[in-house]
Amino acid sequence: MSLLRLLDRLDKAMFMVIHNDSDAPRLDGFMLVIRNPIVWIPLYAFLLYYSIRKAGARAWKFIVLSVLTFAITDSVSASLLKPLFARPRPCHDPELQPFLRNILECVGLYSFPSSHAANHFGLAAFWYWALWIMTGKKWPVLWVWAALICYAQVYTGKHYPSDIAAGALLGYTTGLLMAKIFEYLWNAGAKYEMGGLKPEV
Repeated sequence: MSLLRLLDRLDKAMFMVIHNDSDAPRLDGFMLVIRNPIVWIPLYAFLLYYSIRKAGARAWKFIVLSVLTFAITDSVSASLLKPLFARPRPCHDPELQPFLRNILECVGLYSFPSSHAANHFGLAAFWYWALWIMTGKKWPVLWVWAALICYAQVYTGKHYPSDIAAGALLGYTTGLLMAKIFEYLWNAGAKYEMGGLKPEV
C-alpha cells in the first residue's frame, strides 16, 4: 500500500470515529448551530465595538484587516485550492455512503481544504495577535471557538480531518501575516502620536 493510500485510509478512519462512532443525537443540534455563521454575528458585533472602544480612530486597521483575512482565506480555499485538488466530499464517496448519518444535505462537490477551517482559524489567529498588540491581552478562547467549529464540520459529515488540518494551517498562516501587517500599522500610528503629529486614519 502506498503512503498516500495509507494516509487516505487513516483519514477516513478518523472521519468515521468522529462522524459515526462518536455520534450522540443530543449533540447533533448543537453541532449544527455552532457551524452556522449567523450564530456568531453577536461575536463579530462585539469585536467591532471592542476595537472601536480600545483603538478609537485607529480601529479601522483592525476592521479592514479582519475583512481582508476572511477574504483571502475564503477565496484561496474555495476558489483556488478546492478546484485544484478536486477531492470529493465524504458524502460523495461511495465507500462511505452506508455509514453517513445525513445530518446535513450534501451540498458542494469538493472538500480540500475546509473553507470553514481556513476562515475561522484565520480570524482566530489575526484577532488573537492583533488584540494582544492593541490591548496587551490574549484571548485563548478564540482557539477553542475555531476548533469547535472545525470539529462540527467533521461531526456533521462535511469534511475529512485532513481537510480541517489543511484549512486550519492556511488560516493560521494568513492570520499571522495579517497580524504582522497590523503590528506595523499600529506601531506606525503610535510613532506619529509620540512625535506630536496627527496620525493618518
